[in-house]
Amino acid sequence: MKKTLGALSLLGASALVLSGCAGGGTPTGGSAETGDLTVWLVGTDTPQDARDYLKKTFEDQNDGWTLTIEEKTWADTGEAYVAALSSNDAPDIVEVGNTQAPGFISQGLFADLSGIQDDLGGDDMLTSFVDLGSEDGTLYAAPYYAGSRVVFYSPASYSGEVPTTLADYVKAGIDGTTATKSGIYAPGKDWYNALPYIWANGGEIATLDGEKWVGGFSSEGGIAGLTMLQDVYTNATIAPADSDETDPQVPFCAGEVGFLSAPAWVKWSILAAADAEAPGCPDEAGKDLAAFALPGMSAGEVAPVFAGGSNIAVAAKSDAQDKAQAALEILLSEGYQKILAENGLIPARTSFAQYLPDDAITAEAAKAAASSKAVPASPKWAEVESAGVIKDALVKIAQGGDVTEIATALDGQIEAILNS
Repeated sequence: MKKTLGALSLLGASALVLSGCAGGGTPTGGSAETGDLTVWLVGTDTPQDARDYLKKTFEDQNDGWTLTIEEKTWADTGEAYVAALSSNDAPDIVEVGNTQAPGFISQGLFADLSGIQDDLGGDDMLTSFVDLGSEDGTLYAAPYYAGSRVVFYSPASYSGEVPTTLADYVKAGIDGTTATKSGIYAPGKDWYNALPYIWANGGEIATLDGEKWVGGFSSEGGIAGLTMLQDVYTNATIAPADSDETDPQVPFCAGEVGFLSAPAWVKWSILAAADAEAPGCPDEAGKDLAAFALPGMSAGEVAPVFAGGSNIAVAAKSDAQDKAQAALEILLSEGYQKILAENGLIPARTSFAQYLPDDAITAEAAKAAASSKAVPASPKWAEVESAGVIKDALVKIAQGGDVTEIATALDGQIEAILNS
């Protein structure tokens, strides 16, 4: 359930379930003339306007059917989700965190969406989310909404040109580093911000070769990216090698950071009033805020950043497949996605980014999201994360270890988990 850019770190995910109680118990694939769809929304991320739009539009388009919304918590979405999706009274549509999708797909809990893929958006849908929501080229979970990382900085303290390449970004970070300030904030355990260096240089976390996963950190591109990252650790940051990215606004607000790559919503933490529970920037410090999408290897390119957000799917055991598909099309429609976008959530379809708030930081976040990438679409990926092997390897690199040796060992650990 990774809504992250940091462990559902990316925008928080709302889990959405449409539970169908078709009158008369029609066979899978069909629906009764009347029935009720119960919508479970987890949390408050989905705006009320969007909820109202879904209910009204669905009921207007499906005479005799009603839609009821209930709010759940993320604690409801683990084993309870699996049990519900496996039962004979399965919900019709579920929203899951993007990296959570492969696990549900591997258990056969989601229905094939390839027949309506073009109606949902086709090539307009966020590519990395489509990848995580697919198995063997077949789409099972469509994108719902996304979030991405941008590089924050204060124009008052950084007067140079915004870097146009990743190499320029690293150099500017090195030039801006002092004994008390990180030109680039890069704690060793922050693997989310490490991945763009790998991807921009042509490396991968792991790729599927036939039925076997092959680690990519020790590939030519992986080594190049990790070498560039080690330069950042050694020369462009004073962040501890053994710390993570928790509360990155704190050192930024303290004037200890030049460039801060963080989820776009960290903007609100920076701009918030300083207090003990959610320390923002005191007084007016940090209010002079700007951001840019992390640049790629060539000028004009945007580096692939870690994607977080939600996917949405039809339950394989839904007894109202056609009505569920109709509701899914509403959820990815321009009218519905426009509401999400206007509330700052990056829409599932790139063409709807035009509806995002008209501010520079949101625009840069949308640009970054359009070039984002995801973790390997393996049902065992969660085990890689929980094992902490990537974090451990990055700490060793930050401490000056041999990049090739560490990357080779890391690939072995990842392969052992994904191929087990």
